[in-house]
Amino acid sequence: MNLVSLTINGRKVEVEEGTSILKAAEKLNIHIPTLCHFKLHDDRTINEPGSCRVCVVEVEGRHNLAPSCSTKVREGMVVKTNSIRAIKARRAIVELLLSDHPQECLLCEKNMHCELQSLAAELGIREIRYEGEMSTFPTDNSSYSIIRDMDKCILCRRCETMCNEVQACGVLSGINRGFHTNIAPAFNLPMAETNCTFCGQCVAVCPTGALTEVNFIPNVWDAINDEGKIVIVETAPAIRAALGEEFGLEPGTLVTGKMVAALRTLGFDYVFDTDFGADLTIMEEASEFIHRLEHGGRLPMLTSCCPAWINLLEHSFTDLLDIPSTCKSPHQMFGTIAKTYFAEKMNIPPEKIVVVSVMPCLAKKYEAARPEMQRNGIRDVDIVITTRELGKMIREAGIDFISLPDEKFDAPLGESTSAGDIFGASGGVMEAAVRTAYEWLTGESGPALEFHSVRGLKGVKEATVKIKDMDVHVAVTNGLGNARRLLESIRAGEVNYHLIEIMACPGGCIGGGGQPYIYGDTKILEKRIEALYQEDKNKALRKSHENPYIQQLYKEFLGEPYGEKAHELLHTHYVNK
Repeated sequence: MNLVSLTINGRKVEVEEGTSILKAAEKLNIHIPTLCHFKLHDDRTINEPGSCRVCVVEVEGRHNLAPSCSTKVREGMVVKTNSIRAIKARRAIVELLLSDHPQECLLCEKNMHCELQSLAAELGIREIRYEGEMSTFPTDNSSYSIIRDMDKCILCRRCETMCNEVQACGVLSGINRGFHTNIAPAFNLPMAETNCTFCGQCVAVCPTGALTEVNFIPNVWDAINDEGKIVIVETAPAIRAALGEEFGLEPGTLVTGKMVAALRTLGFDYVFDTDFGADLTIMEEASEFIHRLEHGGRLPMLTSCCPAWINLLEHSFTDLLDIPSTCKSPHQMFGTIAKTYFAEKMNIPPEKIVVVSVMPCLAKKYEAARPEMQRNGIRDVDIVITTRELGKMIREAGIDFISLPDEKFDAPLGESTSAGDIFGASGGVMEAAVRTAYEWLTGESGPALEFHSVRGLKGVKEATVKIKDMDVHVAVTNGLGNARRLLESIRAGEVNYHLIEIMACPGGCIGGGGQPYIYGDTKILEKRIEALYQEDKNKALRKSHENPYIQQLYKEFLGEPYGEKAHELLHTHYVNK
């Protein structure tokens, strides 16, 4: 390893050859503001185009200012990050960005979360000295998941890098030139007409309000205040490990009880847990996996909980449409049961029930609107909102979230095992499925199996589980770029697995596109994951098939797992797009 010695603001530092000035300054805890620069969750720099020039510094002997994010150090280099020349240049650059930016911060979806807004405050900008023509583009609100308002785009290219290099979807790129440059799909098509998976990772990294989720908060308020409706809310496992961040709590703080109390205070008639749907998913998914093993079915079987990866499959791997499980995702299963089994038990007409899902994911908004996710014209799930949207509703209602007492979910659809909790972390669905499949195949009951090798943020994880005399090979992947590479290996016959879990987002659902903004902070993802596995350890029941309410559901209503009625209500099919 070759070390390079340089001086930054009069302080000596040694770093590896090839390091950027920005990284070298970080080693000395010297802050240099950035906009286009972005780091992936595994701390690899993925976006350093040097396009915004906000991070410029003065380098001795160099005539022009240097973008610190993309300028490599050299031996003996002398750098000033806080010279008056560099500071004035940064201010001018941000003023120029603001001169071509809508002045509507108070109305913007990203207000108080906008990096451009924060940077303007940091640099003490109180007026915009430059006036002239402003670029204008039509707003793209064609999808159920993502809104593109390119008037607010600063051409940082974070979304482009995330979409192309990380998620490998290839939807977004720079088009046109000069003043008309735009980050858009090919031919400037609406998002709904592209192969976008709606994973929302572009939204998660956008520093301004150029990319945001479709806002369904008004729809929820209308439903709650409609006296003719019974409004049910369900919350995904990842929500309880992240919602507290919206109210200043430490990342990874479990707020399950306060979340339930807040939802009741908002006015929902029933507060249920998507973990119940997760347990139900395992009953069906484990049964389907065993059926394929014992009857020579198509292997590997891939989990189907993530609608973004299903979108990727339907767009790019149509020859593999038979390998995912046919199970609906947990929140869709829950919606189906709420409008059939629960509706019958409570003597409520299904058309009178409104199911609201609180999800960490933007693709769930799209998924709920799929024609396959309805029966007799009635949708399984009516409205999907994100963790961020729930936080906004709680604040809008003036609820003191921190002071709320802990409350419990309603029964019976609020009762779950800890196998449902770990669905929110990469590897959790696999672990939950194998816990049940192992006991059903061996006939042996014991402590819940724990598969530490499939946990964590690593892109692709593998494990082998001994079930009777068979070695069952499993794999877990998170991030659509990793999923694409794995699917290509399956297509080429290069890998041999029995069961594979795929999640579109970094770390699984805890890193979903609808979670509180963290801008690549790996430690926050790790703390969210730790919280879910702590929840797993704390519950008495840790295997989905042990849930007594699930057992009752099959006895009273569904019949056998993977049976005729279960298949009719809880399974789906995929479409060649």
